[in-house]
Amino acid sequence: MLKFANAKINIGLHVTERRADGYHNLETIFYPVKIYDAVEIQSAEELGMEIHGSELKADDDNLCLRAYRLLATDFDLPPVKIHLLKRIPIGAGLGGGSSDASATLQLLNDQFKLGLTDTQLETYAAQLGADCPFFIQNKATYAEDIGTKLSPIDLDLSAYYIVLLKPDLHISTAEAYKNVIPLTPQVDLRRAVQLPIQEWKLIIKNDFETGLFELYPQIAEIKRRFYELGAIYSSMTGSGSAVFAIFEQETDVSELNALGQVFLPMDL
Repeated sequence: MLKFANAKINIGLHVTERRADGYHNLETIFYPVKIYDAVEIQSAEELGMEIHGSELKADDDNLCLRAYRLLATDFDLPPVKIHLLKRIPIGAGLGGGSSDASATLQLLNDQFKLGLTDTQLETYAAQLGADCPFFIQNKATYAEDIGTKLSPIDLDLSAYYIVLLKPDLHISTAEAYKNVIPLTPQVDLRRAVQLPIQEWKLIIKNDFETGLFELYPQIAEIKRRFYELGAIYSSMTGSGSAVFAIFEQETDVSELNALGQVFLPMDL
């Protein structure tokens, strides 16, 4: 069985509090975008995995293998071979690994007729990573706590053209959080995204940008250039390093290829 695992962007991201367990509470809006990895599961004599299109290693820390082992603790799963074709870049804030893990849970649920509901799959996904539960239902979602408390939100950007650009940078989550100061947000994201998109750039922000733009001015440059090309909203996504831009219509951004890898939306 085969499933295409899409990326996500964060529309607004507020880091609100450092928790006693070392994690941070946040609030953000997750939105799915049309950039995909492909995950395939085949019957096999023993559990294994192959990764194509990336230098990622298929070791015990891989989220897809962890997803299999998580379900195998509760279900008598036969061994499988997982094939992963990577297109979503790592260290970009696009949630590719989380999406792949959630796709693996869904594939195993379907292939072996486990009968798990979306709510149950989200519970398993939360054990793999903070972004993972979002990818089960894969709809615009307001997220709180560490990103696992999810509430649906009415947001449809299908009429717009969304482009992403990833510079040749890998930013670790630890590095990103080291350069952010938790604050009580001044803006309610749920209300803010109901405003015209043209107003978003005045009020919706990603708290990680301030510190990371100082360390990596090339990320700030990408955002600036997107606006020069006519974007109505642009932001770094997640903890970086990718930047997305929303345009009112399809736009030629080829002149930005010198700044990094450009990702255009792809319909399946």
